[in-house]
Amino acid sequence: MPMGSQSLRRAAWAGLQDSMPRAALLSLHARVEGVDSSTWEDSSLAQLWGPRYNAYVVPTRDFALFSLGRLPDDAKGRLRAERMAERLRAKLNGRRLTDREIGRELGLGNELRYAATTGTVAIRWEGARAPTVWTVAAAKVDPADACRELARRYLHVYGPTTADRFARWAGISRRSATQAFASLEPSLLPVRTPLGDEWLLAEDEPSVRAGETAAAPTRLLPSGDAYFLLHGAERELLLPREDQRQRLWTSRVWPGALLVEGEIRGTWRRAQHTVVIDAWTRLSRGSREAVEAEAVALPLPGLERPIEVVW
Repeated sequence: MPMGSQSLRRAAWAGLQDSMPRAALLSLHARVEGVDSSTWEDSSLAQLWGPRYNAYVVPTRDFALFSLGRLPDDAKGRLRAERMAERLRAKLNGRRLTDREIGRELGLGNELRYAATTGTVAIRWEGARAPTVWTVAAAKVDPADACRELARRYLHVYGPTTADRFARWAGISRRSATQAFASLEPSLLPVRTPLGDEWLLAEDEPSVRAGETAAAPTRLLPSGDAYFLLHGAERELLLPREDQRQRLWTSRVWPGALLVEGEIRGTWRRAQHTVVIDAWTRLSRGSREAVEAEAVALPLPGLERPIEVVW
């Protein structure tokens, strides 16, 4: 897509996971032209502890969807989130501190993230140091409405799918996910897929039936990119070969996915200025040149030397 706020918001429609340093930036680069090392700071985008309490880049205007939309539906979980948010607000008192600093002051660790579901905690993470944390005013949005819209976003990007998979992706209860899908049912289309009975947004049916678009020559998708942020049998649809699935979805930190002409053809990793490509099949000379051109063009900040590609 061409560079612009609308394109950035569309690329981040279901959020961009940013758990690996600058993963969201590279996900933007794979979808939007002209992305540079500072694009993640565009005013149309914001950061928070989003689905599954991972660092996420989301559209600024949709901050409430990715926070309040995940507020626990049980009294105990909601009280825990609200109490944590109140402790953060009182201790920060308008300050901005790293999560480690405020954690030390409160005597807490990662449980600070429980407060994120109240819609009052924003972060800034540059990928190298601890994220900076501060509090904001919660949007006047009903959590159930926010969850329903979050489910719509998930259906658009990940569908066809099910309420159970939405619950797993968002890190919410199955009850909340089921209720969200039930409230969307008038706008959903039941479909049968190789994985069984699933749901699709009815408005997305024309684009699903339209057939494939021209595949990009190559893309280097970062760890956690929405294209392969899948689990269970979904992975078998994307990669039928078990040995390839094991190399992409490792038990530790996932590598990036090498996408060549619309198919995952290998993995990649980066260490400083070196990008290591592990191709699973023999690539044509043109494809190799396209991969190298894409690697050299990655908008990575702070590199002191040009990117070197190692096959």
